[in-house]
Amino acid sequence: MKFEDRLDEAIDRRMLDLLSQASNRQLLLLQGAIERMLADPRRTIEIRRHLHLGQTVQFLDWQRGVTLKGRVIALRERQIELQELTASRQWKLPYTAVELIEGQPQATAEPPPAAPPRRSRNDFRCGEKVAFEDRYLQTLVGTIVRINQRTATVDVGDGMTWRVGFALLRPVVDI
Repeated sequence: MKFEDRLDEAIDRRMLDLLSQASNRQLLLLQGAIERMLADPRRTIEIRRHLHLGQTVQFLDWQRGVTLKGRVIALRERQIELQELTASRQWKLPYTAVELIEGQPQATAEPPPAAPPRRSRNDFRCGEKVAFEDRYLQTLVGTIVRINQRTATVDVGDGMTWRVGFALLRPVVDI
């Protein structure tokens, strides 16, 4: 057993002894303080800055009280998805639940992917077939009958016309 592990165990035992003597009110205050600290976005950003897909990290299985290793399979906005190395289980954890493994290469900061260019009035012509989603997320297909300043008037063929912003339109290719 390494020195750090023995030190962690000694600190854990001392901390548990002190916590067992605390009142319920003190424990609730401590719980709130810890939750606020873990929810601090600066912690998440700092951890996330060093992570990349395929990287091996370690995390704690609270139910069994053991530290496990996992491979990063997805980086979501608020959670990280891991594939446990010793089993085929997948874990979704907050970023603050993982620790980097010493000696692993750190992720290099990559520039975010460029956003696709927004479609504008110049990208469409009258008579062109386009698709878009209505407010109920139903895909509608129609033909542009008029180009307005900020929108296109689209005839969907059921007697209705829609005024749709250019950014919401997608060209449809007939095969």
